[in-house]
Amino acid sequence: MSDILNRIITTKHEEIAAARAVKPLAAVEAEAAAQAAPRDFVGAIRRKIAAGQPAVIAEIKKASPSKGIIRPDFKPADIARSYEQHGAACLSVLTDRQYFQGCPEYLQQARAACNLPVLRKDFMVDAYQVAEARAMGADCILLIAAALSLPDMQVLEAQAMGFGMAVLVEVHNGEELDAALQLKTPLLGINNRNLRTFDVTLDTTLGLLPRIPHDRIVVTESGILKPEDAALMRAKKVDTFLVGEAFMRAAEPGVELARLISPELALMLKPLEELNVPLALPESVTAAVPVLQ
Repeated sequence: MSDILNRIITTKHEEIAAARAVKPLAAVEAEAAAQAAPRDFVGAIRRKIAAGQPAVIAEIKKASPSKGIIRPDFKPADIARSYEQHGAACLSVLTDRQYFQGCPEYLQQARAACNLPVLRKDFMVDAYQVAEARAMGADCILLIAAALSLPDMQVLEAQAMGFGMAVLVEVHNGEELDAALQLKTPLLGINNRNLRTFDVTLDTTLGLLPRIPHDRIVVTESGILKPEDAALMRAKKVDTFLVGEAFMRAAEPGVELARLISPELALMLKPLEELNVPLALPESVTAAVPVLQ
């Protein structure tokens, strides 16, 4: 486990202890059980893939430990609507406060602004956080194999599924992949960022693909920055992408999403950008690009 990940996990345990002192687990579980049924996170991805389209889990993230503030003008509801309009399958919202300047309220604002299922993007290490995720309205949680033992992942997965949530398990190497494949979830994320050096290479996903059963949905994470990156992955039958920073740095995140998954649309938008024309797409344009439907 990297030094930064160790620090984050230590912080998470401290946060959980403080939260339990204010509100016991039973109370959070009661709030979780009172929520309306979760939106179908896996189903949203499968529908995109079945239609021959890329499935993008579009991230809403204000900052990161390595890059600092990524999006100063941070309005989760507006970003969520933009993503939905331009073809996202699902959302991912950072709820970590200390390192990513996120919060549960951002997830709630984003989810209320659209009809997309939402992943709580945080460092899950305890049952308390899983119950919290459902209580705040999340439809999916993230389990990071680098931070958890297989037995811990199995316990948290069972709890999440008991609440009706999906689970995205994230790996960085072959050892973590072997553990992740013992879980029930079909969602297998491969993070192309090295946790120690922070270098990013798409070869991480490409190198692990031969070891992954066909019944898993591979989600490639980090390093998908341009249409050629997405096209490379789709040529290898990887149709699901989790993308954050590339969208967050764009003036209009949803338009950047559309550009990434549709090179044809990128060519259509380029002259408009050069003329400083606002890039909110009219229905006539989105209707002309099947990949956005």
